[in-house]
Amino acid sequence: MKLFLSLSCLAAGLCHAQAQRDFSSVEIKATTVSQNVFMMEGAGGNIGVSAGPDGILIVDNQFAPLAEKIAAALKKLNPGKLKFVLNTHWHGDHTGGNAFFGAEAHIVAHTNVRKRLASSRDPKKEALPVITFDQSLSVHFNGEEIKVIHLPPGHTDGDSVIHFTKANVVHMGDQFFAGRFPFIDLGSGGSVAGYIANVGEVLKKIPADAKIIPGHGPLATVDDLRTFHSMLVETSEIVSKAHAEGKTLEAVKAAGLPEKYKDWGSGFINTSRWLEIIYNNLPKK
Repeated sequence: MKLFLSLSCLAAGLCHAQAQRDFSSVEIKATTVSQNVFMMEGAGGNIGVSAGPDGILIVDNQFAPLAEKIAAALKKLNPGKLKFVLNTHWHGDHTGGNAFFGAEAHIVAHTNVRKRLASSRDPKKEALPVITFDQSLSVHFNGEEIKVIHLPPGHTDGDSVIHFTKANVVHMGDQFFAGRFPFIDLGSGGSVAGYIANVGEVLKKIPADAKIIPGHGPLATVDDLRTFHSMLVETSEIVSKAHAEGKTLEAVKAAGLPEKYKDWGSGFINTSRWLEIIYNNLPKK
């Protein structure tokens, strides 16, 4: 129960420490990815941007206190109007700016994203997606088809990947933490096995030369995503084997993971927490 509560707090972005976080020194950095597609970094999940003759479309929007900084950075890319906001999932480090940006743009997300945001603490009407879907949809914007594709339960039960088809760019949301152990929100319908399967399916379908915007971490390649998938498979198998042998979570943590994964725990999820997530999602005996 203690683990569930702590992870739920992390997922919702409602922890007291976060509420007291000082965002004043955060800078929004924009990187050109391909053609008119950009990646913005600040604090929280990476933002994808389509900026062109039709105006601006963004994928995710980080924390609420950063909304004005993000808006100013968008204006530097393109003076046009913000038309669409696509949410890859419901977590606050990706949707915190919804209320700000939703006042002028249409928010698009999977049905479960709206449900979870609507049931969160004091949701504002402007923060809720006004266009929802169950499987997929396309936004035809700035000269290309932008596909929004829902995945089975993995990081949460409302994850989507965004494919900028002409630019050959894929925004993975939190189905990809580049070079880091991922957070899988079991309390929001997430699944370790589902997460691994989702990444595997994306690898089967993604163009080999695509550029990938991860939910967290630097701009990546398909090879980076393949390395991430291999890590998921191997570490999951290690924990599953130990669990089948009757080992406790404490024993699994004590044994740890191979040395090659040492640096993977330097992000949001350390090695101990990653082992907990895998272990606690295994079928109970």
